[in-house]
Amino acid sequence: MTTRASLMAFTIDCDDPKALAAFYHEVTGMEVTYAEDEYAAISDGTVNIYFGRVPDRKPVRWPSPDKQFHLDLQVPDVEQAAAEYVTLGATRPEFQPGVTEEGTRWIVLQDPQGHLFCVCRKS
Repeated sequence: MTTRASLMAFTIDCDDPKALAAFYHEVTGMEVTYAEDEYAAISDGTVNIYFGRVPDRKPVRWPSPDKQFHLDLQVPDVEQAAAEYVTLGATRPEFQPGVTEEGTRWIVLQDPQGHLFCVCRKS
């Protein structure tokens, strides 16, 4: 039988861990549990997101097959949340596959350091 693992954290490479932790703290409400120049973390007591400094990291273009991961975040009002996150420093790329004539299912944003994340309607 294969040893089962439990997810402890998700680590995001970035140029400025403290700044990115502060951004995601504002977006998620998760507490900043560690903040240094090389490493930072946020947590809600169960889920942890770590940020590790990788100088000269280059964000991927969107859309692009180079995307390796993205976070999906649920909110009650997708358009309102996306607008608030843009005010905090996110950007809204032109290509939006979740926005259709039938309505907005999700919005793709890039955080201040270029990582993609989706703002999804809470079901």
